[in-house]
Amino acid sequence: MNRVAHDGMQVTGDPLRVRAGRGRVASPHALELRDDVSRLAHDAEAALRPANPLDLRRPVRTFTLRASEGFVENFGARLLARVADEAPGVRLHFLHKLDKTSGPLRDGSVGLETGMVDDAISPEVRAQALFRDRYVGVVRTGHPLCEGDVTASRYAAALHAHVSRRDHDDGPIGQALAALQLTRLDGDPAHRWLRGCVR
Repeated sequence: MNRVAHDGMQVTGDPLRVRAGRGRVASPHALELRDDVSRLAHDAEAALRPANPLDLRRPVRTFTLRASEGFVENFGARLLARVADEAPGVRLHFLHKLDKTSGPLRDGSVGLETGMVDDAISPEVRAQALFRDRYVGVVRTGHPLCEGDVTASRYAAALHAHVSRRDHDDGPIGQALAALQLTRLDGDPAHRWLRGCVR
């Protein structure tokens, strides 16, 4: 039980979240409190809001953003242009994300981080979904997978260039294939012959 749920249970005398199947759902009492708590949170936020609206053109500051390699290539130029237009004194410093730990956020050396999060995220870290990502398979022109339906077994049997941050990490695709009792044939993309296969 997390600290917030425990404190809420102590104050209200109600568990607030009750088991339902494998998960938990709001208790009847929690559902009754929902509108009141939402209104109180809104009022508290309004009371704590600065009296003067923030003028983004005035601050001079550098923000460190920790991101994986694809983020800067896909969004960096547009993000930098928008920041330059709306907050000309703000500079962005992009830092390569080498692991999934939230330590740099917690110690303040990083102000914002992008990436996939799971249930193990630190409770003091605020997370917000930006988008949902999807995996795509890419093959060369004339590859056998270009013809016919791509089934799990045909996909697994093809030669794969699998890149992982950690040794022996199959990732979600490898795990999904394993659930079907299939394994993919991974090659080493550093080898010249493999680069020729996937082009």
